[in-house]
Amino acid sequence: MSQWDPRARLSYWAFHTDRRPSYMRFAYLQLGSDAEAEDAVDATFDLIMSEWLRMLHMDRLEAYAWTVLKHRIVEQQRKHDRPRGRPMDFSAFEAALKDSATDPYDVLTDSIQFYSAVSRLAERQRDAVLLRYGLHCTTGEAARVMGIEEATVRSHLSQARRRLTRLLGGEPAP
Repeated sequence: MSQWDPRARLSYWAFHTDRRPSYMRFAYLQLGSDAEAEDAVDATFDLIMSEWLRMLHMDRLEAYAWTVLKHRIVEQQRKHDRPRGRPMDFSAFEAALKDSATDPYDVLTDSIQFYSAVSRLAERQRDAVLLRYGLHCTTGEAARVMGIEEATVRSHLSQARRRLTRLLGGEPAP
């Protein structure tokens, strides 16, 4: 990195600073551990750094970086013998404990069913749902993180909602 053009170095650190928080949150949702998320994200940025000068010439640099992150998460899941695509999420338990007006068991059951259904979505749909609703990103933020157009994120979310409605036993959306 020390031999890089100063602009290349600055652009790498700007990308790192911008993406690391959302990458950490997403990795945590998938892995359920700060340490494992940090390992996956550190490995992601190590690889991105080694490829940065080549990446600067890519049309879809953000999408490439997102793919690198996803592969590092899968490696981390394999390392700990966890099934791929099954997010480790504790928000179901937190929601059940927070909402005293509702039966915690019902909230917990509904949340577990929802996350189980989300894990059965196509990969891009699942990513969009986790970023938009799990991490509360706007569609624009999700698009930027995934390296795709905002309209594509909206399309993934729409398809995901239809599939989730079917998976959860509701009527299909019109």
